[in-house]
Amino acid sequence: MNRLAPAKLTTKLRNVTRTEPIIPRRYTLTHSDETAKLFLSIGQEYAYDEITAMRDEVLAEWCWTMNGYKLCGFVQIDLSPTNKLQSVTRFSIFKRELPLVLEAIRFGDRRLFEQYPFLDYSDIYIHYSSVYSELSGCEYWGIPRNYI
Repeated sequence: MNRLAPAKLTTKLRNVTRTEPIIPRRYTLTHSDETAKLFLSIGQEYAYDEITAMRDEVLAEWCWTMNGYKLCGFVQIDLSPTNKLQSVTRFSIFKRELPLVLEAIRFGDRRLFEQYPFLDYSDIYIHYSSVYSELSGCEYWGIPRNYI
């Protein structure tokens, strides 16, 4: 797993404060292949204007369930529904890089976790979207505290 280099992370707040609201609070994480920098936008809406045609972003948001808060992440696997090899490769890359993504979200929104320490113990679920059933589904990824 790659570790987060905080100097390589740029965090931007869009219509939220460092500690409010929890819901709706959405994360858009993108990156630059050229600079290896990560860009985290935190807002009440996803930062669709920052998403490129490569679809390398990870989206996440806080959700409320009967058991409390959970962090729900969303990954688009397919760039082309007719290129399975590309989708398999992307799926593998996303799974390899997700710990770094979750570390970036945890670090980039650390003031929220300081204000609400119970969020560090919320479940994280990542939803994969693909036309290929073996690449589509939902996985449990632990709790934010695991990504400090």
